[in-house]
Parts: sequence; structure tokens; C-alpha cells
Amino acid sequence: MGQPESREYRESEQSELPPGQRLQRGWPVTHYGPVPKFKSERWEFRVFGATADGDKHCWNHQDFSALPFSSVVADLHCVTKFSMIGAEWGGVLARTVLDLAPPAPDVTHVMVWAEYGFSSNLRLEDFAGERTLFATHKDGDLLTAEHGFPLRLVVPHLYAWKGPKWVRGVEYMTADRRGFWEERGYHNIGDPWSEQRYSYQEEPGDGPEL
Repeated sequence: MGQPESREYRESEQSELPPGQRLQRGWPVTHYGPVPKFKSERWEFRVFGATADGDKHCWNHQDFSALPFSSVVADLHCVTKFSMIGAEWGGVLARTVLDLAPPAPDVTHVMVWAEYGFSSNLRLEDFAGERTLFATHKDGDLLTAEHGFPLRLVVPHLYAWKGPKWVRGVEYMTADRRGFWEERGYHNIGDPWSEQRYSYQEEPGDGPEL
């Protein structure tokens, strides 16, 4: 096997930042609410809602940890305007979850659920992106509790709030509805390259139908 790319090399290959962003050295801790306590015997990952077979699919921590492991080199762009470039994320691809628990044909969006009822909505095509990952590791190390251990979603092409920490499940939906921050004024899509930060910037079709 080849040697992993150095951080310096990865950053040099991705020097361009989305508009309004600044390069961040290190990884600040940003989240709403307390850090949950992880208890492996009580942890469960669920896929529910409009599944193809109509059933709920569940994995305990041991079984989820045994799913195929993948790694992706990707940036993280926070809506608070810092960008962390060229991190190596390790975990389970969202596509793996979609393969194991397929959505019904009419599913258009997902809601990613996390501890304390936190949620973030995504278009199905964003969730199914080839680099969307349920991360357990960053740069070869397990995530810390403050950064989302045991599981956080990474959606590299969207702002970081679209990838919640402490993920516990995914709901398949046949219509869009806003998640936690989207209900509180953040943009429904969250594309950093278009600087989609706030709901007042939304164009027709960006958000759920009223």
C-alpha cells in the first residue's frame, strides 16, 4: 500500500476557498448544546421512513463498525466562515447505507437525525454523493467526543452544519422539510460555493413547498 498523502501536499492541491471563507489551521469545536455521553451498549443507528421494503433497518455499534471502511480526502467549510482543507476522513460511505437499506423510488430527501433530536435535511443526490461519509475517524485517529464521536456525517460539498455530529439515523422522505438550523434561518441547501448561508437568500425551489 502507498503512503498517505501529507497534510501539506493535500492543502497545496486545494488552495482555493469558497467565497467569504478563511483558511483554518487546527479544528475548532463548534456545536449547539452539550456533548452527549456515548454508551456502546445503548447506541443504535437506524434507517427508517420511506424505505424500499417498508421496514426499519438497525445496526448496533459493533455491527455498524463492521461495515466496509472507506476514506475520503475532503475539505470542511463552516458557515461561521472558517475552512479546514484536505482532511482525511474515514468511515462508512452514505452509499453503503443506501445499498444496504435502499430508499423507496419516490424518495427525494433525507433527514439525518442526531443526539438530542438534532436534525439536518439533505437532497437525496447530496446524501448519495460519492464523498458523503459517516465519519468515525479524521486523519487516522478516532473522532473525539467534541468533534462527533462515535459518528458524524461529512458532506464535503455543503456547509458543515449539513453534516451533524453524533448521528443516530437517517429518515427517507418523499418531500422536503427543514431540519434544526434550517428552521432557524439557515439556507435549505447550503452550498458554500454559492455562499448559501441564510434562508433569505433562497431562490424558488430551494426550500420545501409551503
